Amino acid sequence: MVLRIVLGAVYTAMAVGQLASFGHMPGILAAYGLVDGAAATALAVALIAGELVCGVWFLARPRSKTLAPVWVYTAVAVMWSLLAVQAYARGLTVTNCGCFGLYLSQRLSWFVLTQDALTLLYAGLLLHGARKAPAAPAQRAVPSRGTEQDETAAPVQSPPGIEEADPDARIR
Repeated sequence: MVLRIVLGAVYTAMAVGQLASFGHMPGILAAYGLVDGAAATALAVALIAGELVCGVWFLARPRSKTLAPVWVYTAVAVMWSLLAVQAYARGLTVTNCGCFGLYLSQRLSWFVLTQDALTLLYAGLLLHGARKAPAAPAQRAVPSRGTEQDETAAPVQSPPGIEEADPDARIR
């Protein structure tokens, strides 16, 4: 739960910073050498939307067992990591990684690659935790009074020490 809150705060802050500098985001993403023009704008929109969705969800519902925000987080982390790794491997100079738009800028370096690797590690932890989460227990149908029961079924008894309430007693 703490990991979701921290990641939610970071991703929401990233989205806010990128939204505040949205006009510059296509240029920042173009520096990675994979996209430019309309494709860079579309990528910026997709990254910001993904960051907002999972960031706000993690903050608003940190105990949620829903997989959708975990998969969105994973997709965003993979995209940022792919952008960074391929640009670093090609020796491109990226003066602003763009994680927070124009704010808190960092040049692309091993430190940014380490941060991206950590986001992938966190994605793995979130996915692993979601897979291990116990399923909600199935509720057993209990026949109501007056319905026929299978004669071979054992009668349902209350645990010892618990008295059953009088079914005919009503609050007046």
